Amino acid sequence: MTLTDLAIRQAKPIEKPVKLYDERGLFLIVTPSGGRWWRFRYAFAGKENLLSFGVFPDVSLKEARARREAARKLLAQGIDPGAERRASKAAVLALAQNCFERICREWLEQRKGTVEPAQHVKTMARLENDVFPWLGAKPITEITAPDVLNVLRRIDQRGARYTAHRVRSEISQAFRYAIATGRADRDPCPDLKGAIPAAKETHFAAATTPKAAAELLRAIDGFEGTFVVQCALRLAPLLFVRPGELRQAEWSGVDLDQAQWRYLITKTRTEHLVPLAPQAVAILRELHPLTGGRRYVFPGRDPNKAMSAAAINAALRRMGYDTKTEITGHGFRAMARTILHEELRIDPAVIEHQLGHAVPDALGGAYNRTKFLDARRAMMNQWADYLEGIKAGAEVVAIPTAA
Repeated sequence: MTLTDLAIRQAKPIEKPVKLYDERGLFLIVTPSGGRWWRFRYAFAGKENLLSFGVFPDVSLKEARARREAARKLLAQGIDPGAERRASKAAVLALAQNCFERICREWLEQRKGTVEPAQHVKTMARLENDVFPWLGAKPITEITAPDVLNVLRRIDQRGARYTAHRVRSEISQAFRYAIATGRADRDPCPDLKGAIPAAKETHFAAATTPKAAAELLRAIDGFEGTFVVQCALRLAPLLFVRPGELRQAEWSGVDLDQAQWRYLITKTRTEHLVPLAPQAVAILRELHPLTGGRRYVFPGRDPNKAMSAAAINAALRRMGYDTKTEITGHGFRAMARTILHEELRIDPAVIEHQLGHAVPDALGGAYNRTKFLDARRAMMNQWADYLEGIKAGAEVVAIPTAA
């Protein structure tokens, strides 16, 4: 006798599971707790097997019978319905594991130790805001160049062309990671070359004339913020390193007796050496009693962390400078590069090497931290003396040096 919906609902649970049979291998188990589970018994390759069809009433009698008939059709074709279900679940799991968002997050986590924390956070934010809502759930192997282009155009149309190009690069890196780990065959991003017009190049605002530099130096001397930020401001033009490298300077890399500072260049993670002029050493010796017992030369509000990435620009704004058009923390590099070459006639190769850039030579373009070291030390001393002179209002005459 076949089951009816009424008979299923009226079945009372007892101390042991009760089986209510339908036909063709389908039956319902009523558990002591009152649960009602569909089961299908079948034989395949001489062995008896059970297949679960879900729970009543979520799976109705009609639906359970439909699932039974589907399983019977597979059996008629010589296919084990249980094995087929396991294969389907594995395929769904594989697709979930190969979805673009999952691979992106895995790639970001894998490279986390090689990039600045702020860069990691910004990349994650761009992907979460501009990419994952549209591509995140798709298997990476199904993402095409037009799919990526739609994402990039959406970013470009809001006026963020530079971000669109950054996102294209980050999507491409995620694809290359997927290829390397065997989960994708190709990267569609190269197909989009030229699809989004190039972003207009912009440069960090900088004071690149002696007059503007002198006014800036005098303003820094008059800064009324915290002593730590004041010291960072006073060192920024003397050292002209990247803002992130300055604010994250560690005392372990500073040798005041040898007048030098060693650290890893942000972009290349290679060691860099900065000769310290007497003026720079004096500032650091003045700061040492306050922060010398800590890890960072310029600690933030949390003494165990470095000064905020926004601290220098915020200080410049407090001094009345527009950090979009006049000067930024990064602009001290352009100031030094321009004035050292145009006013002090320093060899550009020496300047570029002190900036932490690779300088091509007969041996190639690899960076060498000790290259031009004597010339760089002389340059840093001359630069500090020059800044001191223009700040005081003296007319400084360039004297050609061996550099």
